[in-house]
Amino acid sequence: MAPIDPHSFTDSTHPLTTHISLTFYFDFPSSTISSATLLSFSTPYTGPLTLDTRSLSVSYVLDPLSLSPLPFSLSPTDPILGQSLNISISKQTHQILILSKTSPSSSALQWLSPTQTFNKNHPFLYTHCQPIHARSIFPCQDTPVARVKYTAKLNIPRELSAVMAARHVERRDPIPSEAQGVCEDSVWCGDDRVVEEFVMEQPIPPYLFAFAIGELGFREVGPRTRVYAEAVPEVLDAAATEFAGTEEIVMVGERLFGPYEWERFDLLVLPPSFPLGGMENPRLVFLTPTVIKGDASGSQVVAHELAHGWTGNLITNKNNEHFWLNEGFTTYAERRIVEAVQGEDIASLNIGIGWMGLVKDMEKFKDNMEFTKLKTSQAGVDPDDVYSVVPYEKGFQFLQRIERQIGRPAFDDFLKKYIGTFKFQSIDTDMFLNFLKANVPGIENEIDLKLWTEGTGIPPDAMEPVSNLYSKIVSLANEFKLGRIPREDEVADWKGQEWELYLENLPKSVEASQVRALDALYHLSESKNYEVKVAFLQLAISARCRDYYGVVERTLKEVGRILYLRPLYTALVQGDRKEEDRAFARRVFSEACDSYHPIAQAVVEATLAKNV
Repeated sequence: MAPIDPHSFTDSTHPLTTHISLTFYFDFPSSTISSATLLSFSTPYTGPLTLDTRSLSVSYVLDPLSLSPLPFSLSPTDPILGQSLNISISKQTHQILILSKTSPSSSALQWLSPTQTFNKNHPFLYTHCQPIHARSIFPCQDTPVARVKYTAKLNIPRELSAVMAARHVERRDPIPSEAQGVCEDSVWCGDDRVVEEFVMEQPIPPYLFAFAIGELGFREVGPRTRVYAEAVPEVLDAAATEFAGTEEIVMVGERLFGPYEWERFDLLVLPPSFPLGGMENPRLVFLTPTVIKGDASGSQVVAHELAHGWTGNLITNKNNEHFWLNEGFTTYAERRIVEAVQGEDIASLNIGIGWMGLVKDMEKFKDNMEFTKLKTSQAGVDPDDVYSVVPYEKGFQFLQRIERQIGRPAFDDFLKKYIGTFKFQSIDTDMFLNFLKANVPGIENEIDLKLWTEGTGIPPDAMEPVSNLYSKIVSLANEFKLGRIPREDEVADWKGQEWELYLENLPKSVEASQVRALDALYHLSESKNYEVKVAFLQLAISARCRDYYGVVERTLKEVGRILYLRPLYTALVQGDRKEEDRAFARRVFSEACDSYHPIAQAVVEATLAKNV
């Protein structure tokens, strides 16, 4: 056996899947999906075949033409990879059909009860498959190497609707033949059911498979953009206002990087339990409601997810050991878009906030410097456990270093050629470096490419951003150490990012009286911008200023975004914290965990366990 990905059971000697036809029956009372999965291979095949699964019950594997059963077995469970589905194919075929059912604890699925939604009327379901969670929905070769096209039929309760990271074909009544082998009774075709049908005509890696089901509404905000959310007018209206400038962002991206290949750029604002800021699912980006800040600054998250339309979705890392190829490129592309739309000062603020995050994560991995590299070794490692800003920010710094060396015009030409050469492919670091050296002759003599990609830490030729606004904010933060709070006239034009950079640069050890004085003047604990609020609350916790622990508790219970949960829980339990704080953290988590996504639950559990 020769695995092609440390996070997949897929064997290099087996054919890759090129198309998947999916038929899903959603049972909300049991929080399960019954499915029929038809896999089509690149070439006809006879012999053993290994697929990835996690927490799936597999009832049948069939030859789709004869419906004769194929022998199969499930391996013992690996805590990271799940179970391999081992199938024996005795005669040449290019397709197999698998009937399976998800577990209520599927790591890719978040089933929300009506009380956990905005509208409180109906349940809600959404997916998150990155990096290796698609296997908990249906058996597949769950590796970015296996790019697939797919069709999907979603049988759902009639009062709900579905959206998917694919083109919507139609909404119709169920057909009895579609139920064959999937459901054991007639509920499949009941009058209370409807089928939503979708097709994805461009090949994607499995982690970009995505759908959501609920009581959904939408607003049109551009010629190729709808904003979807739960059918609550105030949520939809706020989202439409926040993202009104989306078409301009798309057009800027096209000027910089070439045609947008995915036709639509729709946005879905999810309930608060969504664990990320955004997820770049092609044609339907998922967003946390915390990006709706009321000042259009949430469009920067949109710019990042849009940039994935070229770097990540169009060109994808072969596996998670080369994750920087997705996120470093996308962070660079995002900041070029932001610079074009909002100016150099705002782009510099983004770079400055990113630099602070990079320095912080270098400290986080000081005892395991492997994960400060761009090209990492992740055999036996859960990619969710080592997620950090390193591939984003060190990757960005690497690309910016190349740009400084050859000049922006030449680098822009290089990027367009890179995208045109590798689009709809999955590549690794060596493929990128070979392409770089072939198209920028002598670059390896000017930049230590091996140090950047395989070395630990921050290379000496990385560059902290320099701009008048950035320098002013850092200077004011340094003056806080001397007891001076910025005057109102000095911060009159500040929005969320300015405050975030200021708070990130404050000393980590301050007096409780200083925290209270800062908040009395600027009400940061009440900010609608969660980056600002969470940065301030971290400061309050570090100062043991218990006046704000009520706000900390409310924040941990109203959002499920890992970006906020991890630092707040860490601040409460790390180092020499009192047992009172640790007990507070454990109590809040026990009361809030049911509203968190399974991935977020695991992150918080690991944080609490690490600091027992």
